Amino acid sequence: MKAYHLALVRPADSATQRTTQILSSESDVSSFSFFQRGSVEEFLEFFSVTVAERTQVGQRQAVEENDNFAYAYRSSPNLCAIVITDREYPSRVALGLAAKMIDEYTKVHDDRFIDAAQGKAGFAVLKEFIGKYQDPKQADSIMKLQQELDETKVVLHKTMESLLERGEKLDALVDRSNQLSSQSKMFYKTAKKTNSCCIVM
Repeated sequence: MKAYHLALVRPADSATQRTTQILSSESDVSSFSFFQRGSVEEFLEFFSVTVAERTQVGQRQAVEENDNFAYAYRSSPNLCAIVITDREYPSRVALGLAAKMIDEYTKVHDDRFIDAAQGKAGFAVLKEFIGKYQDPKQADSIMKLQQELDETKVVLHKTMESLLERGEKLDALVDRSNQLSSQSKMFYKTAKKTNSCCIVM
């Protein structure tokens, strides 16, 4: 599971003649060879812009391209978050991340800033998110809880197997104790008979 690219995009608006602008982006292309990284980053930015322009206001969508997915959430006419991941990355986590990106960005930047933006600017939160969300199980509390539940379930199954093994051993001990109990009663009766014939003075 890998998150390759996070982008906040201001889609084009034909009414105001505004062009599409990447407001901020962050990539992790460390899994590609050094010589491919520039081309990969260009493709990721192109893919981000293309998907953002084709996402309707209020829409959340996933677009597949080869073995990658672009998850998009467009919260308003002028802001769309894009998360590009590999095929195995959980869609719920990616779309949740897109919503979180918009929340964090709109805390710092208002609509006037977004409308007036002329170029791409750094946004430290994206750098933090691209690192944090490489392991979706650690970043997403529900996935983390599910992983803990799965681990607990494994431990519980092992404990149940141990109890069953012990239960079988206990059943064998109970059977033996029943046998011993019968034998000890017979021994007591035999000893009583044997001792009753003789009186010790």
